[in-house]
Amino acid sequence: MTRPLRVAIVGAGPAGVYAADILTKSETPVEIDLLDRMPAPYGLIRYGVAPDHPRIKGIVSALQRIMEKPEIRFLGHVNYGVDLKLEDLQRHYDSVIFATGADQDRPLDIPGIDLKGSHGAAEFVYWYDGYPEAPRDWTLDGEQVAVIGAGNVALDVARVLAKQADDLLTTEIPDNVHAGLQDSKVTDVHLFARRGPAQAKFTPLELRELDHQDEVEIILHPEGFDLDEASEEDIRTNNQTKTIVKTLQDWALRDPQYDTKRRLHLHFLRAPVAVEGTDRVEGFKVEVMELTGDGNVRGTGEYETYPVQQVYRAVGYLSSSIPDIPFDHNEGTVPNEGGRVLDLDGERIPGVYTTGWIKRGPVGLIGHTKGDALETINNLLADLDDLPKAEQPSGDSIIALLEERGVEYTTWEGWMKLNSHEQSLGEQQGRERIKVVPREDMVKISREP
Repeated sequence: MTRPLRVAIVGAGPAGVYAADILTKSETPVEIDLLDRMPAPYGLIRYGVAPDHPRIKGIVSALQRIMEKPEIRFLGHVNYGVDLKLEDLQRHYDSVIFATGADQDRPLDIPGIDLKGSHGAAEFVYWYDGYPEAPRDWTLDGEQVAVIGAGNVALDVARVLAKQADDLLTTEIPDNVHAGLQDSKVTDVHLFARRGPAQAKFTPLELRELDHQDEVEIILHPEGFDLDEASEEDIRTNNQTKTIVKTLQDWALRDPQYDTKRRLHLHFLRAPVAVEGTDRVEGFKVEVMELTGDGNVRGTGEYETYPVQQVYRAVGYLSSSIPDIPFDHNEGTVPNEGGRVLDLDGERIPGVYTTGWIKRGPVGLIGHTKGDALETINNLLADLDDLPKAEQPSGDSIIALLEERGVEYTTWEGWMKLNSHEQSLGEQQGRERIKVVPREDMVKISREP
């Protein structure tokens, strides 16, 4: 090929950016367009991670350095499936990579889960992260709140629910989120894990962050804090498990004072059975579980009910299907072989690839997407001789198409304007930055002369 390889990556979160980075480091000359439905880049980093995680700033800085490479162009506010279809991308690019992530809550099929006051974790995360399509208001009118799950998202939700609103003024939360948290009536947050402490899926750093909050007391309920043979083996062989269990054991030895403004309760070996109530959440019923010796659990037939007024389920994320692309609704992924997208007959679709959570499911930390991207890009580069050639490979041709269709796309330069505006908003209030929402304001600022 005498010209650079033209590649479209749908999704400008970490998975898409890492794929672009690896492509630019190959020996193949490339021109890459990162397309995203949002006017701003960074995906999960901007809209899916709690704002009080300090290490996120470092990840954003690393992603920014990648996106400033001359081979990479950002085109935001471009909605794949609406503004552009697969056939459009195939006409203008030699290859297309889907990195759209996981944007929905995995369902939890128990009675009462749809009652008023019962929410998926993603809904709440989108609200406090200022996602443009999330509601602007969030009611926190219950004193007792249940959070279901034992992963990092569950810890994030529990921590934000228990946090004092002013403690988040050092972050970039929008003003409406600060106001909503200020009006919170929450006094007690109960986190329920189905399995034991050694089987928890959260990481030590996220766990320790629970204990770094003013006027929030951690209360670890000893009933359910059990270890079996498999747990003991995991503690001996896995440093992460050892650290988590040691941290929890230290908390269990404390004498609860119950004299703080808020309390965060940790309950292990408690499986969700039902959300109770008539018109809205009034209680949360769990079954007491027991370890079976091999790290698994079974029900005991004993039940407990907690008088809570809200329930948040953090039992996993689920990807949305992608127009014109096969989708496995059971797994929540695009069928693929090493990132090569497969059709309904299991055959490779030439020039179409996937990476990140849409490829393998929503498991692992952000850094794990690098390995995903490396596998996908290596396979794409191995397929170079078999890739279909774009009919209109000019970088200007896709811009002409977007303008012809009236798409108000944003660019990297526009993001820099929006970024500066958010920083100036923060400076006016003595803060580092404040996120801009809704989407219309983001697009207007990004496109202004």
